[in-house]
Amino acid sequence: MTYIPYLSTVITFAFVIAVYSRYRQRGGIHLLLWAVGLFFYGLGTLSEVILSLTFNTFVLKIWYLTGAMLTAAWLGMGSVHLLVRKGNTAQIITWVLAAVSALAFILILSAPANAAAYDVARPASEQYKDILTRNGLTILLTILLNIYGTITLVGGAIYSAFLFWRKKILASRMFGNILIAAGALSPAMGGTFLKAGITDMLYLSEFIGAVLMYIGFIQATAGSTETVTLETTSSAN
Repeated sequence: MTYIPYLSTVITFAFVIAVYSRYRQRGGIHLLLWAVGLFFYGLGTLSEVILSLTFNTFVLKIWYLTGAMLTAAWLGMGSVHLLVRKGNTAQIITWVLAAVSALAFILILSAPANAAAYDVARPASEQYKDILTRNGLTILLTILLNIYGTITLVGGAIYSAFLFWRKKILASRMFGNILIAAGALSPAMGGTFLKAGITDMLYLSEFIGAVLMYIGFIQATAGSTETVTLETTSSAN
């Protein structure tokens, strides 16, 4: 399934352009942060493409930094800005996440790597632990960032879907948020398969995740204006 990261990369960067274009048209920091998170997603899958052709220590580190640490957290940060409309809580959390991301960048870029051990015929996800030396803080940050990202992104999408269902309005947005939640969970399931030794499923789960989130975004933003979404969401806060 080595061709799947190619498809994932094309779809994800098309998704980035769509989200950023909507941000340029309508504003909204949540859209900008979603675009940042999706850009990280795309960098992760692009790194998989490069690593399937040749080894580069910097690319492997970018793959781990974006795919394993930052993507979910920054996508979730966008959801926090959409849902938390009062006070400056979302802004404070964003600055904290930026500081943690900078620390993660320093830790990964300075981590020793055994380039000689890399086998270009095997997926990076199958062998990175034997190549990239991660200290306890790096592993802890990886876990915390993924927990935060999963809770905020998946939880935010499910909560938004629930609001539309409860109010019996904008069914397309309800289904769109359900698809976004499913898409966000897909790479996490791929990680489970990875731990079970089924490495090809990680690539497939990334592809499915990108497709579902993209379709969900199209559904959730179709028809009504962004203002309706924000007012509906804000009414619960």
